[in-house]
Amino acid sequence: MEAQTFDSVFDALADTPAEAANLQARSELLSTLKSHIRSWNVAQDIAAARLGITRPRLNDLLQGKMAKFSLDALVNIATAAGLTVHIHVARAA
Repeated sequence: MEAQTFDSVFDALADTPAEAANLQARSELLSTLKSHIRSWNVAQDIAAARLGITRPRLNDLLQGKMAKFSLDALVNIATAAGLTVHIHVARAA
């Protein structure tokens, strides 16, 4: 069996370049959200209310359960958290 190399872990996990891009975007957004929400230093029920989501949903986010969140859902949560989301699109190498 020949070893494969990939540009990123997302390329290794995904079946298509589009899926890899989605995984990477969700991962970056999830990581930013976790840090931002934790910086509030409030109880989870207060943070969840501020974001308009349930406490179990917030717990999934803080535990990094990326598979439970679509990119759309993460953008909505980021907006509720007072963050601005920008998308950078570039020509593939």
